[in-house]
Amino acid sequence: MNDKYTFNISLSVLNHLGRNLYRNIITVIGEAISNSWDADAHNIWITIDRENNYMAIEDDGNGMSGEDFQEKFLKIGYSKRKNGNYRSTLNRPFIGRKGIGKLALLSCAQKIHIASKKVGEDAVGGVIDNSALDKAITDDLNSQDYMLETLSDEMLNAMNRLEKGTCIVFEKVNNGIFNTIDYIKKAIALYFRFSLIDEQFNIHVNGELINEDMLKDLADDTQFLWKINDIVDPFLEKLSLESEAKKLFSTMKIKGYVASVKKPSGVKIRGTQEKVTIDLFVNGRLRERDILRHIPTARIVESYVYGQIHYDDLDKGDTKDIFTSSREGIISDEPDFKEFIDEFGKLFKRIIEDWDVLRRDQGDDGDPDNVSITPRARKAQELFNTTLKDMGKQEKFVKKDGLVDKWIKKLSEEAQYNIPSYTECFISENLLREYIKYKKMTLSPEAIAEAQKWKHKEEENKGKANISYDIRISDDDMFYLDMGYLSNFIDKAADGQKDPALSRSAVMYKPVRDAVGHTSVITNIAKQQLSIEFENIKARLVKLLKDVEK
Repeated sequence: MNDKYTFNISLSVLNHLGRNLYRNIITVIGEAISNSWDADAHNIWITIDRENNYMAIEDDGNGMSGEDFQEKFLKIGYSKRKNGNYRSTLNRPFIGRKGIGKLALLSCAQKIHIASKKVGEDAVGGVIDNSALDKAITDDLNSQDYMLETLSDEMLNAMNRLEKGTCIVFEKVNNGIFNTIDYIKKAIALYFRFSLIDEQFNIHVNGELINEDMLKDLADDTQFLWKINDIVDPFLEKLSLESEAKKLFSTMKIKGYVASVKKPSGVKIRGTQEKVTIDLFVNGRLRERDILRHIPTARIVESYVYGQIHYDDLDKGDTKDIFTSSREGIISDEPDFKEFIDEFGKLFKRIIEDWDVLRRDQGDDGDPDNVSITPRARKAQELFNTTLKDMGKQEKFVKKDGLVDKWIKKLSEEAQYNIPSYTECFISENLLREYIKYKKMTLSPEAIAEAQKWKHKEEENKGKANISYDIRISDDDMFYLDMGYLSNFIDKAADGQKDPALSRSAVMYKPVRDAVGHTSVITNIAKQQLSIEFENIKARLVKLLKDVEK
């Protein structure tokens, strides 16, 4: 058995390719998972010891012979797809393509121990000492002058006891393993979906099987869901949805889902600064994080959504390669990718429109940039929803789709008109009071008598309630007069039936104003009339106030 192995590449080229190209432990683990998948492994076991800065990754895949180890694994740039091989023996689509992804494995620790065994053969492998490799590169040695160290008998014997598989041990990981085990489990569950969907491929981290339960926090925070072309994903069955999932269809072979959370904080991965995004997968492999950056909408919904989109046609198995050398992105100006982005942009536009309606139906703030309702109606609905939530803080009194829920939804629609209308009344009448005070106008005997009547009524009601505190901020007579009396001091029509004036509008305005002020739900024709008269009042009021500022 040949136990002396070398790199089959110029060491300077190896360095220029970027031995530090992969920046975090998740990328390294991802490369190992991809290799195990391509090797038809059924299981991969990841052992992480953060305290001792140690990691081991073992699988039960096909393993390597001595020739495979030298001519394939250590040959930087070797592709499993040569000679038209695009799938494994188990008919899995190969994830590996360029043959340089192994740099993630070979450069992330001070020492990397690799042992592998094929069925019926002895274990083979070697040790990469990156400090020695750095010196060899500095000394400008060629690949034949740098030989891998020999594996320990202990590791070879342990490997020989197995039928087949590969084991990689990382000793003294560069910069340490800062991610928590919990985060690593969540990241694997998120970004290696094929491990959850394919029952014949299982990933274990420190003895625990990776499954959908790793994403429970995210599932519990999810509010709405859109499925694209009938995606099947066990994670989606765990979601705590507040509305039935929406279905979107595309003529392209796109599958996936987009989900939205209740609050923007819901997309953050707990215990980290990272957040989940809408990501693109090709043949099960994460290829592009946050594809929304290719579709800038600047809409608030972007802060609430996450998802996974699968489009395997970006890797058809031919010689065309649209993936970056780092394997962490896609060349964005490639026609196939641009076609995909255009199609997904259309789908996401539907999601934006749906999201606003769904949010408002659930009593949450929607998208302020959506013009389906007026800004003032939207604000009114938001105030209604906020008030309702305050009412239910102590005890939830609304059963979803129950009778009370139906009442509330009906009132929510009416609130879009009534709340702004009350606000208009409040503003206009109080501005008139300030104007009268400013002009030092004297109230008529009729107005004084009207004010005294309401003062007396208020005192009677206070007596019945057995209260002695002041209710109104002032006992000035004007605070007891409505628009009809107030307008007569300022802009009284000579002919109340014909002449346009504030007082005439006030007469038309009063009956509907009183109904709104008494929290009644009013008819459509009453809404129309109130809107017309308020526009007249607003125009004359603005003119009066402009004169004050001169």
